[in-house]
Amino acid sequence: LYPNSRIVDSKVGRYTQIQSSVILNSEIGEETTVGPFAYIRPGSIIGNRVRIGDFVEIKNSCIGDETKISHLTYVGDGIVGRDVNLGCGVIFVNYDGEKKSTTIVEDHAFVGCNTNLIAPVKVGYNAFVAAGSTVTEDVPEGALAIGRSRQINKEGWVEKRKKERR
Repeated sequence: LYPNSRIVDSKVGRYTQIQSSVILNSEIGEETTVGPFAYIRPGSIIGNRVRIGDFVEIKNSCIGDETKISHLTYVGDGIVGRDVNLGCGVIFVNYDGEKKSTTIVEDHAFVGCNTNLIAPVKVGYNAFVAAGSTVTEDVPEGALAIGRSRQINKEGWVEKRKKERR
């Protein structure tokens, strides 16, 4: 346990490292690394040999063994399987303004950077989600999901806008 961490009513497994992080009413497995600056909120269960990196927030979620959530990610009301990779900036969008829903990411899945998973949704076993996607439908086992719009470049747009404002 490194300095600047706060651990309240939680279990921490053997050989686990916690660096400058907050863990509240949760369980952390063995040989897991947490932080720096991670926030593990109540009701979270983190498996063994997991990487919870910097500025990751986990709330009321289960994270399977050997999963990597390296940085800048929010996992709320999620079930994440074994050997999953959640890229930088992945967000579990779990609240629709009235109720919270669950996102499931099955074993061996890969979710690319800057992805929104809009609950309720499931990413299947060994599936991939392309970076920059917004996922609103289940991703089948072994599939690649691409949920982003095509880029459109509007040549001369900035200059036209400047002229309109004069």
